[in-house]
Amino acid sequence: MNTNNTKTTTVVYDDDSVRKFMIASIFWGLVGMGAGVLIATQLNYWQMNGKFLEWITFGWLKSEGVEFLTFGRLRPLHTNAAIFAFVGNMMFAGIYYSTQRLCRVRMASDLLTKINLWGWQFIIVCAAITLPAGYTRGKEYAELIWPINILVAVIWLVFAANFFWTLAKRNEKSLYVGLWFYIATIVTITMLYVVNHLSIPTSFTHSYPIFGGVQDALVQWWYGHNAVAFFLTTPMLGIMYYFVPKAANRPVYSYRLSIIHFWSLVFIYIWAGPHHLLNTALPEWLQSLGMIFSLMLWAPSWAGMLNGLLTLRGAWDKLLTDPIIKFFAAAVTFYGMATFEGPLLSIKAVNALSHYTDWTVGHVHAGTLGWNGFLAAGMFYWLAPRLWNTKLYSTTLANAHFWLGMVGILLYVASMWVSGITQGLMLNATTEGGTVLQYPNFLDTLQAIRPVMLFRAIGGGLYLIGFFMLAYNIWKTARSGQAVNGTVEVATQTESDTDKRFSTFLSAPVIYSGLIIFSVCLSIFSNGALFIFGMFLTIVFIIVAIAHFEVSKASWNDWFEELLSHSFGFSVLTIIAAAIGGAIQIIPTVTVQRADNIEGRIQVPYTPLELAGRDIYVSEGCYNCHSQMIRTLVPDVMRYGNSGQGGGYSHLGESIYNFPYQWGSKRTGPDLAREGSHRSDDWHYWHMLNPRDISPGSNMPNYPWLFEKPIKVSQLPNKIHAMRMLGVPYPIDLSEEEIQAQVDEQAAGIVERLAEKGAFTEPDREIVALIAYLQKLGTYTETGDSAE
Repeated sequence: MNTNNTKTTTVVYDDDSVRKFMIASIFWGLVGMGAGVLIATQLNYWQMNGKFLEWITFGWLKSEGVEFLTFGRLRPLHTNAAIFAFVGNMMFAGIYYSTQRLCRVRMASDLLTKINLWGWQFIIVCAAITLPAGYTRGKEYAELIWPINILVAVIWLVFAANFFWTLAKRNEKSLYVGLWFYIATIVTITMLYVVNHLSIPTSFTHSYPIFGGVQDALVQWWYGHNAVAFFLTTPMLGIMYYFVPKAANRPVYSYRLSIIHFWSLVFIYIWAGPHHLLNTALPEWLQSLGMIFSLMLWAPSWAGMLNGLLTLRGAWDKLLTDPIIKFFAAAVTFYGMATFEGPLLSIKAVNALSHYTDWTVGHVHAGTLGWNGFLAAGMFYWLAPRLWNTKLYSTTLANAHFWLGMVGILLYVASMWVSGITQGLMLNATTEGGTVLQYPNFLDTLQAIRPVMLFRAIGGGLYLIGFFMLAYNIWKTARSGQAVNGTVEVATQTESDTDKRFSTFLSAPVIYSGLIIFSVCLSIFSNGALFIFGMFLTIVFIIVAIAHFEVSKASWNDWFEELLSHSFGFSVLTIIAAAIGGAIQIIPTVTVQRADNIEGRIQVPYTPLELAGRDIYVSEGCYNCHSQMIRTLVPDVMRYGNSGQGGGYSHLGESIYNFPYQWGSKRTGPDLAREGSHRSDDWHYWHMLNPRDISPGSNMPNYPWLFEKPIKVSQLPNKIHAMRMLGVPYPIDLSEEEIQAQVDEQAAGIVERLAEKGAFTEPDREIVALIAYLQKLGTYTETGDSAE
């Protein structure tokens, strides 16, 4: 930048938006955690799915269950509130506060900031209405319906525009560490969100994802795992790199370690998504890549943890008196614990025990409550006195919050470890030389973990009470002071240095990075002569880069500082580093013809009534408890592989027409991959009316509204049209009348069979469609080794 023609000016920061984001985060945090405690109790007491309203209203409100309060519908509300409402608003508060100070400039546009603030709150309100109402896409952490998805994308781009515009106006030459992580967050979340939410709408409230079966599973966990990485981790690391040094009044321990931490994390994390699908029908090469890169994550994650903890060197005495340092130290420690446990669970042998159990749930909550929650608390306690120009209302109350929250986390995580390992061992246990399952009844495992699941609710309740303390403390702090905006005197330039505008692209490190990435991609995505040519170019560019570096007598710091002075070039390299892993995994998977991915079995398409029943299944959130994937593990095959049609583990072709896929991530109930013909129509009827009549001890909710609500047959033509566009072989000339006729005929048959067993319902009720779907599960045709 030109250092001539400078003048000094006063910059007034926009801290009003920071205050509002912080208040919103606290409010939604209470809502999300409250919902979490409620659904935790539902796992022990089925009455908490709505029956309890009858008790607390002394019989005025009578219901065996309330559809808006079931576990399947509230669990997405809890996760979305915790991730996008609580952590999302906390993230915006931290980024808006620190970015202005790191750039020494006010945010570029007050209007864009306000749109970001209120648009994000509007999205949360929309989610809070639609998710309990059963409007969902049926994919974890991506449940919001398509109009809200578009709104999320727009508001996120508003945030991105405001952020990068601010970087462009900054009065600091170099980008500080925290800004690197913010850049990685913005560009990668944009990429993840857009790809995973590509859908074909069938109505204003419903759509089908364009990916199905294994393709959908891979894209979903590429998104789901990296939403954890780039929404719950990288922005928090940026916040850590800014607020921890501020609180400790010490510089970051190691700048070089920050560089290694950032680039290795951004490059490696994106590859690890397939570890959510180990031992499933996912191709083996993808499972191996997911496991290997997950193990590699140990290094950058612990580099970040050590950098954060060692930043507190010399300030450890404050742990005794300063609750902010306590929260920060504990948060960084939990980050280290969670990032040690994550790769551990990615080892296939360990995953065979932990997957589909509460162990994974405990791992996720150690990160969310310990890392995100405690970091948020430390940041809020640090920010509140500065935003309202006063002292924290009560240090004693903040200390009490810390210890109550800590006890809550430990109780929660420990109970989930015990619960998960217990259930995993029981599900895999065999007798008689490994030929017979020791606990063939799934409910036996559920009964065994009920006591520890109760401790989970108690731990969550303690954490929630602690957060109420924070809300009260911050409220009293704000009441005792007055809202102020930070100011700073900065030297600004009167002329832009246009001759260096494009120097990002002309600098040696950027040119060599681009050439090497290009040649590597040329090798990866080609074969024959082009593959050899790409390899040759890669080697040549690396040698030339090293030679240039040595001849120029430059240092790594010089090259990196050159890059940091230009935010656009830095952002482009970040995008490339983050995109490589996803591209190598997803492009080959989604471009391969589905007909080549059937392993000798191809799914029989759903009839119109079965398709309607499947949408009801997804709407009720059944995937939150049931999987539809018999893993390649022997106990899984012994437990589920002999029921229904055929046998063995689930093949790729058995879910080829499932939009979205339903392989699941948790088994509070048994796997349903082969449910078809395994149970009778009336079994499903009574089971949905009162699960305990059929399965004593079940914690599944009652679904009385399924016997009252009519099937939405009028929506089926649009849905079938969308399915046909996605490759499902429905007849091209299938008319609305024919769809109605098929629905009527199949429904009449189910109703007749139910009546023979003393179970009566009208043919147009949702329970009939749901039974039709459940009876169809696992139905396929043998095709040998060839495609259909």
